[in-house]
Amino acid sequence: MSGKAVQSLEEACEAFVTWLDGRVVAAGRGDGLDRLEVDPSGTFWLGRLACEDEVRKGTSDDRAERLDPCAIGIRFRPAQAPPWSMTVTVRARAWVKDPKDGPDPDRRWWRTGLVEEKISVVVGADGGIFGAKQLRDALAAVGAPGLTAEVRVDVEDWHRDTELVVQLVNTSPEKSRGGVTDSHLYETQLEVSGLATTPFQLEALPDSFRYDRDVPAYGINVGVEVPAPGVFRSSDTITVQTVRPGYWNSSRPEPTLSFERLAADPMPELAALVKALEEYDHTHWSEPALAAREVAEGWTSGMRAEADKAAAEVFAELGRLRTGLELLQTNGEIRLSFQLMNRAIGLSAKGRGYDAWRPFQVGFLLSAIRFLADPADDAKIVDTVWFATGGGKTETYLGLLLTTAFFDRLTGKRTGVTAWSRFPLRLLSLQQTQRFADALAGAELVRQEANVKGAPFSLGFLVGKAGTPNKIVPKPEENEIDPDSPGMPDKYRVLLHCPFCRDENLRMKFDRQRWKLEHHCANKQCPWKRGALPVYIVDQEIFRFLPTVVVGTLDKAASIGLQQAMRGLVGPPQKLCSVEWHGFTYATRSKTPNGCLVPDCQGTLNPLPMPAERFAPSLRLQDELHLLRDSLGAVDSHYESLLDYLQNELTGSHAKIVASSATLTGYSHQVKVLYQREGRVFPQQGPRSGESFWTVRKAEKLRRFVAVAPRGVTLEHVSDRTLDALQRCVRRLIDEPSAVCTEAGIDPKHVDELLSLYGTNVVYGSTLYDVEAAGRSLGSNNTVDGINVEQLTGQTDFDEVRDILERLEKPEAKFEDRIHVIAASSMLSHGVDIDRLNTMVMLGLPLTTAEFIQTTARVGRRHPGLVYVLHKIGRERDAQTFRHFDKYVSQGDRFVDAIPITRRSRRVLALTLPGMVAARTLMVHEPASKQRLSTPAKLRQYVRDAKLTPDDEASAVAEILGLVGPEDTLHRQQIVEWVRDWFADLEDPATKAQFISQIGHPSPMRSLRDVEAQAPIHD
Repeated sequence: MSGKAVQSLEEACEAFVTWLDGRVVAAGRGDGLDRLEVDPSGTFWLGRLACEDEVRKGTSDDRAERLDPCAIGIRFRPAQAPPWSMTVTVRARAWVKDPKDGPDPDRRWWRTGLVEEKISVVVGADGGIFGAKQLRDALAAVGAPGLTAEVRVDVEDWHRDTELVVQLVNTSPEKSRGGVTDSHLYETQLEVSGLATTPFQLEALPDSFRYDRDVPAYGINVGVEVPAPGVFRSSDTITVQTVRPGYWNSSRPEPTLSFERLAADPMPELAALVKALEEYDHTHWSEPALAAREVAEGWTSGMRAEADKAAAEVFAELGRLRTGLELLQTNGEIRLSFQLMNRAIGLSAKGRGYDAWRPFQVGFLLSAIRFLADPADDAKIVDTVWFATGGGKTETYLGLLLTTAFFDRLTGKRTGVTAWSRFPLRLLSLQQTQRFADALAGAELVRQEANVKGAPFSLGFLVGKAGTPNKIVPKPEENEIDPDSPGMPDKYRVLLHCPFCRDENLRMKFDRQRWKLEHHCANKQCPWKRGALPVYIVDQEIFRFLPTVVVGTLDKAASIGLQQAMRGLVGPPQKLCSVEWHGFTYATRSKTPNGCLVPDCQGTLNPLPMPAERFAPSLRLQDELHLLRDSLGAVDSHYESLLDYLQNELTGSHAKIVASSATLTGYSHQVKVLYQREGRVFPQQGPRSGESFWTVRKAEKLRRFVAVAPRGVTLEHVSDRTLDALQRCVRRLIDEPSAVCTEAGIDPKHVDELLSLYGTNVVYGSTLYDVEAAGRSLGSNNTVDGINVEQLTGQTDFDEVRDILERLEKPEAKFEDRIHVIAASSMLSHGVDIDRLNTMVMLGLPLTTAEFIQTTARVGRRHPGLVYVLHKIGRERDAQTFRHFDKYVSQGDRFVDAIPITRRSRRVLALTLPGMVAARTLMVHEPASKQRLSTPAKLRQYVRDAKLTPDDEASAVAEILGLVGPEDTLHRQQIVEWVRDWFADLEDPATKAQFISQIGHPSPMRSLRDVEAQAPIHD
C-alpha cells in the first residue's frame, strides 16, 4: 500500500468482494487448476460446453439443453444490410486424462493450454460456418486432438428487424480419440468485434419516460459484456453492481434535520426542506421542463401523458408537505408532539451511528401529519411509505407513531392503544420488536421529563402461541401454560436488551400477585425506575393494560371473532378492575365472573378513566404490504373491514392506516381491495430511474449481484461449492493474511474487520425443503472443516431465533466458534438487520420479484455485499430473467407483478363469514344485551327478545364487507344462506354446541392463515 492514500474500510471491503467473486468464479470454471483427481465434467459449472452429439441424443427440448449446453452465443441486431463482417475471437481449454501409469497416478486429469483464435467472418443473408479447421488444429496443438469446434452465424430475418446469432459450438465426437475421454470444452469465451449494431428494446417492459430499455446484445447461455465500444464478449456469470443512494438531490444546502435541531426549533429547517422540494419540482416537472425532454428524448404521446400524470401527483405531494408545514406553524399541540417525538427518537438512536433524519423521512412525516388535525377526512386515505429496503422505512413510521402517541396524550387520551402495528410473517422479527421498544422507551423518558400526563408509554407483543402465551392460568388444561410450565419464564424473553439503557442483562420474572410475565432490567443505573419494563407479551396482559403500541403478526386479527377482550384493540374495554394492577375488564364468563382476566379476581368494577371514544386506536400500521396477496390478502381484506366496522360502532371513528412496501406495482388496487380506501404513496417517483429529489445515485458500492446459470451439475452442488469457496477464502485470510492482502489489494489493518463482515454467509431458499436440504448438504459436502450451520425459518423455535440473532450481532471471539452459514427462508427477509451479513447464495430465483428485492436487501446494508443468484435454468422464468438480469436488478420495481388479490372470493367468504357473525355477537350484540351471551341458550333468548332475523344479520355482514353492488348478488345469497343455517343451529333444541363459537359450520377462523392448505401428519 506504499505510496498510496490510506485505504478506508469501505475501499477494503470493495476490494475484498471483488477478490471473493473472482475466487468463486475461478472455482466454477477451473481457472488456475493444473490437475484433478476426478472427472472435470462433474466438478465445474461455468464455462463448459458439452458436445453437440451428446446434447442432441439426450434431449429434444430447449429446457434440457440449457442445463448442459453445447453452444454459447451472442444475438445482435445489425445496423447495416448484408454482407456483414466481424472478427470472432474464441477462447477455450480442454481437460485430458492420462493413462493409469501416467506422471501423476492420483491426479490423472490435466488441463491444456489456452486456445485463443481470431476468426475472420464475412457472412451474407444465408449465414454460415467458420473456423472449424482453425479451431481443430488449435485444440490439437495444445494437447487435445480429436476435439473440434466451429463458429456458426445464423441469420433470423423473420423478426421485425433482422437478427444475427453468432455461436461457438462444440462439435467434438462423444468419445474423442487420442486419449481425451472428456468431450467437453472448458473456460470457453466468445468475443465479437467490428460489427455495427443497434440495440434491442427490452420487450419485457413497456415504454416509460423514466427508463432506458436499450439492450446492446443478448447472450445465449451466457451474459454479454461490452468492454469497449463495438466489442461484445461472453461472460459465464452476469454481474450487476448497484450503488448506494444519496439522500439529497438539490443545489440548495441540505437543511439540518438532526433530532436535536428539530426538537429545539423545527420550523426554519422544515421550511428550507419544502422550499428546496418546490424548486426541484418546478425545475424537473414543470410544463416547459417536460416539453424539453419530450423533444430531446423522442417521447411518444403515451410517454408524455404518463409524465403529465406523474407531474400532477408530484405537485399534489408538494401541496401535502406545505399543508404539514403550515399545521406545525399554527397548531401548537401538533408542533409540540413533533418536537417531543424528535427528542425521543434522538434518545433511542444514541450509539447507533446516526443522529438525524434522511430528508425523505421528514418529508413523509410532513405529508402525513395532517391526519392529526383532520382524522375523519384523512382516514379515507391509506398512506404507503415506499422506499428502497434499508432506507429507513421502519424509523419513518416510528416517527409518525410517536408523534401520534404524544398528540394523543396532549389532547386527553390518557391511556389505551395509539397504534396496532402488524407484520405479515408467522414469526415477528425480534429486531423489529426491539426497535419499537427502544423508540417507546425514548418517548417515555421524554414524557416524564416534559411532564406529559397519562399512563407510561408501553409496548404489547401480540403473537400468541407461536412465540408467547395467550394466557397464564393457575391450573393448566391441554396446551395451556401455568407459572411453573417448563421454561417459564425465561423462554418467553422477547427483548434483546433493555430499551432504556441498552444493558443486555435482562431477567424474566412471573409476578404472581400482579399475574404478569415481566422483563426486568438488572442495571442499577437504568433510568427506568419503576420495576418491570413497560412491555407486555401475554395476550391477556395486553388486553388488561392496553399498551400504547401493539406489535404483532397479521394472523392475530382473526381473534376478533373469538375473544371478546380483543375489543380493547378497536374500542373501549368494559370497565376498570378495582384491584391495583388488574387492569381493564371485559365480558363476564364462567372463569371471569366479574370480567377481570386475572384468575380468581374478587375486585369490583370501576368506570373507565376517560370517555369511551378516546380508546379508539389512532393508527393501524401494516408492514410489508406487498405480502398481503392471494388467499391471505383476501381473508385479511374481510377482517380489515370488520375492524373498521367495529371501531366505528364502538367509538364513531376510523383508524388512519399507514403501510410500508418494497414495491409499487398495483398498490392502488391492492389498497382498494384490502381497506376499501384510496391509496397514496410517498415519495412519488422521480423524473428518471434511480433519481428524485429524495435520492440520487452515489459512487459508493452497495451490492454486487452475480447471476449464475449452472451447467451440467445440480443447483445443490453449485450452492455447496460456492459456499465452500467463500469459506475457504475467509479461512485463507486467517491463515495467510499477507498473501491474501497482496492478491486482493487490501491493507492488512482491515483483516479482522473483513473476517467479521464476510465470515458469515447466507444461503436462502424459497421453500423450507430447499433450506433444510442446503443445511444438510453443506454439512456433508464441503472441503472446509468445521463449518457451523444454523437455520432461520418459521419452524425455528422462538428462543433459538433470539440466540442466533445474538450470536450474529455479537460473534464469538474465535472464528471457529462463530456461525459460518445461515440457511434461511423468507423469515430472514423482513426486519432482520444485521450488518455482518454481506454474502448470500440464493437457491433459485424467488417466485416473485418483490421477494427478490426484499431478500437481497438483507445483505450489504452498511458495507458492500455479494449476492449469487443461482438460476434454476431449466425453468422458463429463470431463463428469461437470466437473459436480462442487468435490467431485472437495475429496474427491479418494474418487474414486480401486480399483486393478485380480490375480496370477492366465495371460497374465502365461506371461511370468514363465521368470524364476522361471531364478532358482531361478541362486540355488538352482547354489550347491547347487558348480559352474558356466551352460551347458545342465552344467545337464543336474546335473539328472540331483540327480534333479530337472519336477513337483518346477513344484510349487516354484507354491508361490512362492501358486498352491496349488483355484481355481488351471489355473495349476498351465500351470506343469507349461511346466516339462516346459523340461526337454525342456534334454535335447534338438540344442538350439541356448548359455546356460541360452536354454532354453525365452519367455526370462526383462529388465524388468518387457516386459509392455507395444511398437510396431515401421520405417525
